[in-house]
Amino acid sequence: MRTFRKEMTRVQKHPGALRRSLALVLGLSALGPVMSDNLAQAATVHMRKMIVDRKISGTVTDENGETMPGVTVLVKGTNTGTTTDISGAFQLNIPEGQAVNPTLVFSFIGYEQQEIAIGAQNQLTVSLKSSVSVLEQVVVVGYSSKKVKYLSSSVAVIDNKKLRDVTSNELPNLLQGKAPGVVVSSGSGDPTSPARILIRGAGTISAGTSPLVVVDGNIGGTYNPADIENVTVLKDVAATGLYGSRAANGVIIVTTKLGQAGKTKFTFNNTIGFGKATTGNFKLMNSQQLYDYQSTFRTLDPSLTAVNTNWWDEGFRTGMVNNHNLSASGGNDKTTFYISGNYYKEQGTLVENDKTGYNFRTNLQSQLTKKLQAKVLINGTFTKDNYANSNTLYDAYNNMPWDPAYDADGAPIDGRSYAGWQGRDRENFLHSIQYNYSKAKSLNINTDINLDYSLTDKLTLSSYNRVFFGNGESASYNDKRTKQGGANGGELYNGSTYTNRLLTSNRIRYDEEFGLHSLSLLGVAEAERTYNSSASSSGKGLPPGRDVMSVATAVLSNPTGEYDQVAFRKYLATADYNFDNRYFLTGSFVNEFSSLFGKNNATANFYQLGASWILSNEAFLKGNKALTFAKIRASNGTVGNADGISNFASLGLYSISQSASYGGLPGAAPAQKGNPDLTWEKIRSSNIGFDLSFFNRIDLVVDAYVKEASELLYRKPLAATTGYSYVWVNAGSVRNKGLEFSLTSTNIKRKDFTWETNLNLALNRNKVISLSDGATVFNSGASQPIALGHDMDEWNMPVWAGVNPDNGDPQWEKLSKDAEGNITKTLTNKYSEVQTADSRQFTGKSAAPKFTGGLSNTLSYKGFTLSAFFNFVYGNYVYNGSRFYFDNDGLYESYNAMVLADGWNRWEKPGDIATHPKPIVGGNKDSNQTSTRYLEDGSYIRLRNVRFGYSIPENITQKIGFNGISVFVSGDNLWTGTKFSGPDPEVSLSQVNLSSGVSTIRYPISKKFLFGINLSF
Repeated sequence: MRTFRKEMTRVQKHPGALRRSLALVLGLSALGPVMSDNLAQAATVHMRKMIVDRKISGTVTDENGETMPGVTVLVKGTNTGTTTDISGAFQLNIPEGQAVNPTLVFSFIGYEQQEIAIGAQNQLTVSLKSSVSVLEQVVVVGYSSKKVKYLSSSVAVIDNKKLRDVTSNELPNLLQGKAPGVVVSSGSGDPTSPARILIRGAGTISAGTSPLVVVDGNIGGTYNPADIENVTVLKDVAATGLYGSRAANGVIIVTTKLGQAGKTKFTFNNTIGFGKATTGNFKLMNSQQLYDYQSTFRTLDPSLTAVNTNWWDEGFRTGMVNNHNLSASGGNDKTTFYISGNYYKEQGTLVENDKTGYNFRTNLQSQLTKKLQAKVLINGTFTKDNYANSNTLYDAYNNMPWDPAYDADGAPIDGRSYAGWQGRDRENFLHSIQYNYSKAKSLNINTDINLDYSLTDKLTLSSYNRVFFGNGESASYNDKRTKQGGANGGELYNGSTYTNRLLTSNRIRYDEEFGLHSLSLLGVAEAERTYNSSASSSGKGLPPGRDVMSVATAVLSNPTGEYDQVAFRKYLATADYNFDNRYFLTGSFVNEFSSLFGKNNATANFYQLGASWILSNEAFLKGNKALTFAKIRASNGTVGNADGISNFASLGLYSISQSASYGGLPGAAPAQKGNPDLTWEKIRSSNIGFDLSFFNRIDLVVDAYVKEASELLYRKPLAATTGYSYVWVNAGSVRNKGLEFSLTSTNIKRKDFTWETNLNLALNRNKVISLSDGATVFNSGASQPIALGHDMDEWNMPVWAGVNPDNGDPQWEKLSKDAEGNITKTLTNKYSEVQTADSRQFTGKSAAPKFTGGLSNTLSYKGFTLSAFFNFVYGNYVYNGSRFYFDNDGLYESYNAMVLADGWNRWEKPGDIATHPKPIVGGNKDSNQTSTRYLEDGSYIRLRNVRFGYSIPENITQKIGFNGISVFVSGDNLWTGTKFSGPDPEVSLSQVNLSSGVSTIRYPISKKFLFGINLSF
């Protein structure tokens, strides 16, 4: 064979030697002298034709068996090549001099390059594997797209595969624990109550803390998680600042899927499962346990234990989850499409509570002319919510096991008419939910028309435009046959809302490359206007089962309504410079107007600066096998906050109502004092970070930041003598500083087996550094006041000192100050003595965690995949306010009680060292009032998801007409490690602080078990 190749090379250079070569190759050297010239000439022509005209053809697919158009196919070491067509096919003519045993190189952006020595083959089928690393990913930042490795700002990128491990129809739930510095809190297991997101700590008093959401390049927008391609979280000012006054709390950019040229591809993803309410360390007493406990402080009839109703089990159920998504995508080299429909229904684990969602999306992209590209993106969402009845949740916790739920015929008992009812509220929610309801439905339609026109190869004009329409209706009905509706003979509340938002963002971009230099200039003019209207009415005196307002006999309260509009306008200029892919500089300036603010400060200016240096592109690190990538980043700048305040916060307002009536006519009274100087909160932020990659297998990202918010928006209460209730002002400043780490490691990468680990960790510290008017505290007397020098979320309350071992009385710390200012600490059993400002203490404990994070491991073996994801929170303290009701030392003897947690005990006799005071009918000296007694460590680690999947081999699926089939089983919230005594330590985010830090009568999260099948064809 080696001789054959050598001779073929010689033939190409010296065709005249063909006869001798043929004789040698065929082993016919002995016949050489007698071979006819005609035979030799014929063989020469044939061989030349074989060499010159050799044709190679084939098809290229991806890992899922989908054909890939646009793949580059090259003969190695030459310029000879082609690309695959719309069906993934290629045909290559290999010229003379390259046709002998060539090697073909297949390459496509985002996929591993593959080399194939074709030998004698003329027909090939090639499969390319995805290879996009985090550093090579192209992400949307501000109004442009860049590879992650070229960014000068702090961002986190989460692709759709990492989002879809947890089953939810809300993006915040999917982001939990996935990115450092992004704290997500699901304060409720109610599917109609979405989680909240906080990025890099709270820095406001009365304004909003939610990040800005940008969908497909435009501020705001609607989407369904099933249609998300990836999510980019912008955290530092170099990235967020381009969005001006609404970027103070970070930016979440959602990019939805687009079609690709090629044959139409269909996917069907189906998930079904069920959920059960988690109870953690929490347990309520059964009938005998409650009898034994209450017998220690009052006389009871033993017959009470004949009834043992588990009200928790009556209130909670097994909730079903259904998530079905069908999509189609494809197109040609000029126009592509992506169309999807989604149906999602989740039953809450609390009875009569569920959420149903229908979503439709169409994304069209077309190269209309050589210079003009257009995108039309349409998303429609219809949602139906059945809200949890507050009485159901309350009664599930507090109703007594001695009260029966059903009568002898199996019908729910009305507690009001049952003679032996023991519970304080005489309420059986099972009776009420037969008739009462609270529900809502909404329809939202979002349409984008985005145009990009290339004036030249360097200058592009763009116009991104959006129209949003939203309609909502709500209804709440209390039948006259129930306790809730009985007083008014039946009640009905109706409400309606309408929102219309118009946005246009017009942009001009100039890109220039000269030698080793690259420069991009961007100018943006953007305007947005939102129109809102609402109306509500309520009536009473409705016949049973007649939930229509027209049958009401009287007005319950006067009808209300409102109409308002809000406008924003922004001008942006930014420059982005790059030298030799080593040094990067970016700078921007934003001028923005908002109708929310006073006429004297309706506009504000912000700036952003960023720089980065890729050390690994320097000569001294190039080719380094250990440190394969290294970058240092830094940024500084300002952004603003206009979120969360009322639409007329700067204006003087009157309230017109019946309460101010005169002579039977409605009257007007002052309500809000005007402030024409009201302006943005201003946030100055600095960030320094580095990105490192070792051996192309370990990626480390570290960021340190300082974020200082000044001119904080504050709704300041006013004394009644002023004639006003409050005024919006700019007051005070708050500083957040922290560290963030993200580590991704490919531990094992072999042909059939891979193991990847991702760990992220974030630490944040918050401090109030100034308050206006010389104040040292805002909201004095609150459990979490805003106090100079303290964490915004630090608890301030009387300090619990335990139980007096002599008599079982509760004790608190009492602080006394003498004339010289010396403080003396004593113990007291009188709660009234510790309610004073002098005795309320800053505890050094905060509702804000010391650090948060997530840990995931993914293992793949051939077609099998196993992943596990943990999220964790450490160092926060939760006020377990629900213990006020069922851990109160005898105050509410007509409520059920909780089983004491491990390590807790009640005082029984002198000398006992106990955690709980002596129980007494009517309570023991206000022992359940607000103090650090109910302040508990809220740290936890949660096994958020475990998922096991299998992809059926292609050779099997293709035989039955599918490109791919995969199945999986999954579990969410399978285990939680915590010391917290309630059902769950996770608390809801408030509008202002990181979290309210309070766990009251809690709707617990669900432990879910799911099965899914994904089909592509």
